[in-house]
Amino acid sequence: MKIIWLGHSGFRIEIEGAVLLIDPWLTGNPVFPADRRAEALTGATHILLTHAHGDHAADAATLGAELGIPVACIHEVSEWLNAQGGVQTIGFGKGGTLSLNGAAVTMVNATHSASIDFKTGGLQPAGSAAGFMIAGEGHTIYVSGDTDIMADMDWMGDYHKPDIGILSCGGHYTMDMARAAYAARRYFNFTTVIPCHYKTFPILAQDAAPLIEGLPGVQVIEPRVMEPITL
Repeated sequence: MKIIWLGHSGFRIEIEGAVLLIDPWLTGNPVFPADRRAEALTGATHILLTHAHGDHAADAATLGAELGIPVACIHEVSEWLNAQGGVQTIGFGKGGTLSLNGAAVTMVNATHSASIDFKTGGLQPAGSAAGFMIAGEGHTIYVSGDTDIMADMDWMGDYHKPDIGILSCGGHYTMDMARAAYAARRYFNFTTVIPCHYKTFPILAQDAAPLIEGLPGVQVIEPRVMEPITL
């Protein structure tokens, strides 16, 4: 299994027979190297969106149409994407599980705002924010999406038992490093944690030191854009 950071909250996850692009915001992403776009997209089988904000979903319709692959996301966002034309979608809801080339992807809750804030000239409601549990190759990855700490993490950790956490923790818009460390300690039993939604802009955290310090005994990997993490 390979996990490749695309910058901000974007990831390429190669698991089972799937190559999943999660929140692949490439166009205008200040930390993504534009000359490596083709490398990031090669062989992709599905796009997963946690929510519709532009720093997560702005490229989804373009990439889905270009690559000829479906975009899987909450129902309301899938309906909006369908209306744009040219892209195949898989709309589902929290608690729903998709089998994607051998990987089991379950949508779970996140606590965050959700609207389409690009291409509309304003804000358009778009369901609610979500995270994902991605199971395959003997691992379960929790992709938190944009979220703060929430009580739902209690049952999510107990039921899904993820061993890898990809956690939004840049602060300001989501939980910060210290809050993410608290959530990981209290609700989960991760062996590996990968921070995201940080470094992109000055307003966000620029390093993961508080997360590392708050999770002794856990492998915290600060990802580097386009450098594979093999687990």
